[in-house]
Amino acid sequence: MLERVPTRIVLDECLELGEGPTYDPQTDTAFWFDIVGKALYEMPLASGIVTRHDMPVMASEIAVVDEATQIVAGEDGLYLRERHTGRLTLHKALEADRPDTRSNDGGVHPSGALWIGTMGKSAEREAGAIYHYRAGTITSLYANISIPNAICFSDDGRLAYFADTAINKLMRVDCDPATGLPTGEPTELHDQAGGPGALDGALVARDGTIWIACWGGKCLMVLSPEGEVMRRIEVPASQPTCPAFIGEAADKILVTTAHQGMTPGARADDANAGRTFVLEPGVAGKHPPKVVIG
Repeated sequence: MLERVPTRIVLDECLELGEGPTYDPQTDTAFWFDIVGKALYEMPLASGIVTRHDMPVMASEIAVVDEATQIVAGEDGLYLRERHTGRLTLHKALEADRPDTRSNDGGVHPSGALWIGTMGKSAEREAGAIYHYRAGTITSLYANISIPNAICFSDDGRLAYFADTAINKLMRVDCDPATGLPTGEPTELHDQAGGPGALDGALVARDGTIWIACWGGKCLMVLSPEGEVMRRIEVPASQPTCPAFIGEAADKILVTTAHQGMTPGARADDANAGRTFVLEPGVAGKHPPKVVIG
C-alpha cells in the first residue's frame, strides 16, 4: 500500500520529461527542467508563480555557483548561467563529440563537486557515463551506463549513491569528503529488480535515509542507510522522475514527473502525467551545496 501525504500541484503543464529539480535557499526559489521540451522552470516559493525559460539545448541539472551565477548541465557540456539575464556561456564541453547523447541525472557533493550522468538520447544500452566536475576539471568515473540516476550523497560527503535505471540497482561507493572523488569500488545497496517501478532521481535526508523516485511505480521510496525499504509515498502520476527538498526548513519535496513513452491510452488514464507536485511527507531534508568552479 502507498502512503498518502499532503500533496498539491504546482505546475499544471504536463511535461514530456520533467527532471532535475533543485532549490536555491538564498532566493527561496525552485528550478526544474523539461529535458525533451528544452525548457527551464523557475518558481519563487513566496509567490508560487512559475516562469518558463526556453533552452537552446536539452538540459537536465542546475546548481548554484554564487549569488550571480548558476551551472547547468546540457547535452554537450556544462554551461554557466547568469541568474538575472538567463544568458548561457559554455564552461566545459562534455561529450560534445557525441550528438547521440545528452546529460541526465546529477547531484552536488558537499565538497562542491558536481556528479553528472550522460545517456543515449534513445536510451541506447551502455551509451552513457557518470562524470565528476570540480574547480574546472572533469573526471570520468563510470562508463557503460545506460540511464544514470539516483546520484546523491551522505551529509558528511563520505558516501555517494547512484543507479543505472536499466539494471535497477542502487549502488553505494566510499568518497573523499574533501573532493567528492570515489575512494573505493561501488557495491550494491538495494536491488529494485522486480519491485514497483524503476529507480530514478534521489536525495539523502539529514537522517541518512535515501528518497528515490520510482519511474512507473507512482511513488517515492524511502530506504534506510542499509538499503531496507521504510516507506512508499504516493505520487499522483505514474512516472515520478526526481525529488528535491524545498523551503527554508527543507521539509517539503518537489517532485517532477513525465509522460514520455506513454501510449495515448495510458495518458488518458493518467491525467497528472508530467505535472509537477509538492509533497509534505514529514521529512528533515537539507539544501544542496554550491558548485566550486575555480
